[in-house]
Amino acid sequence: MSFHTFSTPYRWERLTAAKQTASQYPDGMINLSVGSPVDDVPESVRSALAEASNQPNAFGYPTTVGTDELQKAISEWFSRARGVDMAAIHARALPSVGSKEAVALMASLLGLKPGTVVVQPKVSYPTYEIGTQLAGLETFKTDVADVDSWKDVPNVGMVWVNSPSNPTGQTLSAAQLSNIVATARSRGAVVVSDECYALLHWKTREPAPCILNTEVCGGDARNVLCLYSLSKQSNMAGYRTAFIAGDSDILSEMLNYRKQIGLIIPGPVQAAMAAGLTDSQSVVFQRDRYRKRLNALVDGLVSAGYAATMPEGGLYVWVRALSGDCWHDIERLARWGIVPSPGEFYGDAAWLRFSSTASDDDIAAAAARLRASGNASQERS
Repeated sequence: MSFHTFSTPYRWERLTAAKQTASQYPDGMINLSVGSPVDDVPESVRSALAEASNQPNAFGYPTTVGTDELQKAISEWFSRARGVDMAAIHARALPSVGSKEAVALMASLLGLKPGTVVVQPKVSYPTYEIGTQLAGLETFKTDVADVDSWKDVPNVGMVWVNSPSNPTGQTLSAAQLSNIVATARSRGAVVVSDECYALLHWKTREPAPCILNTEVCGGDARNVLCLYSLSKQSNMAGYRTAFIAGDSDILSEMLNYRKQIGLIIPGPVQAAMAAGLTDSQSVVFQRDRYRKRLNALVDGLVSAGYAATMPEGGLYVWVRALSGDCWHDIERLARWGIVPSPGEFYGDAAWLRFSSTASDDDIAAAAARLRASGNASQERS
């Protein structure tokens, strides 16, 4: 494994000018670009962290695979929250230092050979492509659910799935996921499903379908991996708590690499992660918060003239730029003190992403400013 060079438009400093303009607005800037949580970490998590702060797993070296307590919490979470029996499908789990680390290193840790093609969504989280570039591999961007678009592409070795999607909010059905898994297996490829927003599903009260559900993977985790994170469901972005679950053979080999590299969640944080996975009530509370914020954002964007709708899942409202160019819209919105994320970061410069990871007061203020901007545009016309 070695790192190759990468290139990407995903550089937050490109928003510096917009932030400077937005900061001059009378009531200050409302930053809706980065999806960084602002709410309190659950008390259950903080208590577990404090209690574990001077236990053997803190003053001694923690294990890469995690404590028995953490492994049990992951297994029980899958059963309770996702309807997955890990033992029955021959799956195991590995903690990761946040989901971004797992995404960026996935192609490298899978040991994919030079010339391998990685399939990913056209519009997606930019680290999928960065990770492929770091591994020296080729990217093929498409509608992953349309398996006919990639099933005959030579040398496919890995397929990225993201449901609910960042940034679009699109959620794939169990039937679509099953088709992706079957097609990838027929090519000998590994499917990696990023499901970090699975519990933030707005179409129904149920979580989004899981790639490890029996009806999707056929009762066998072979060549299937699932990623999950506590960053959004439990406001634990700073804790760097996530995990990879699925094919036991793949993850056993990956564990050997991770041990040598030192990709280990700190011992006390492992205890906090187990608590977060167990505390379902706090997740429901946070989910309701995000639903209300998303509804408020959608209402404000519609008033401003955007064709906004509630996403199927996730934390973001994905809308086409009124000018047809994300940077022109960002410049205009900055004059109202609002900074969204440019769609160019995610693969389409004609769109904008608005994050609901801001306080209730900031979301309400942003919605009010959006309404005011829409009224001002109508008066000018």
